[in-house]
Amino acid sequence: MGKRAAVEFVLRPFEGLPGEPDWVAMREVVPAATGTARTTAEHGARDVVVATVLPMGWPALHRNDGTLMVALQQHAGSGDASRDLAALLLQAMELPAGTPITSAPLPEPGPRLQDVLDLDVAFEVTVHDGFEYWLSPEDEPDQDVRASLDQMNETIVPTRRLTSVDAAYVAQMGDRTYLRWAVTRDEQEFIDALARLHARRESGLGEAGAVGRFLGAFRSCGLLVPVWDLAADVDVEVLEQELGALSGRLEKALAVEAPLDATERRARAGLVSRQLTLR
Repeated sequence: MGKRAAVEFVLRPFEGLPGEPDWVAMREVVPAATGTARTTAEHGARDVVVATVLPMGWPALHRNDGTLMVALQQHAGSGDASRDLAALLLQAMELPAGTPITSAPLPEPGPRLQDVLDLDVAFEVTVHDGFEYWLSPEDEPDQDVRASLDQMNETIVPTRRLTSVDAAYVAQMGDRTYLRWAVTRDEQEFIDALARLHARRESGLGEAGAVGRFLGAFRSCGLLVPVWDLAADVDVEVLEQELGALSGRLEKALAVEAPLDATERRARAGLVSRQLTLR
């Protein structure tokens, strides 16, 4: 038997898809959300619901009402999340309505989401308060699915998507609230810009970080995701305003072409020491 062909590792698997940073955020930091997509005409021009998770940890589902659903939060993969999800989607299309895919074997090289999805269709995200989006109005879930739904609803982290910038999400985790913002700018350039602000104590939200204090950043799917620890009971309108102001400061800092000075280099070293890579 010949050796199985391996899928090449892709650092930034969702690059080129509409809403790339939202794909990354939904894969890593958002508990319950859906996004809109559609397959190309070659693949039937089918509407697709991209979900954070599905019941019982299913990778994909051809729902009873004919809706195609694929889950972003999956534990294992080939090294190219785009290829993995495309393989699941194509497989789900061939299944009868009401049939889940319960396991996801590693695919061989083949079409990726960028080949299967219509790239002119916007990726519009809806954040949900629970996981009822799993079900169609006609669904009568069995005992196991209902138990999975109830368990997930009991442990959901309240999350909200902000509108002042793309792909920024606020999550209430116990008595702490965090802002996580997936950015598509070049990582080194963004860190330089953030270091310029950090050196001037302007990397927080609000005056002296009164609304939010910069904590650090992690990498996922090739994108940087900075994180801020927010003040208790922060007002969303104030947060939107301050995040917009921070975005403006970052744009100005990104436009600076001069090398970092000594203070900014020290600030940058501190920022880099707080980074980690999830995938």
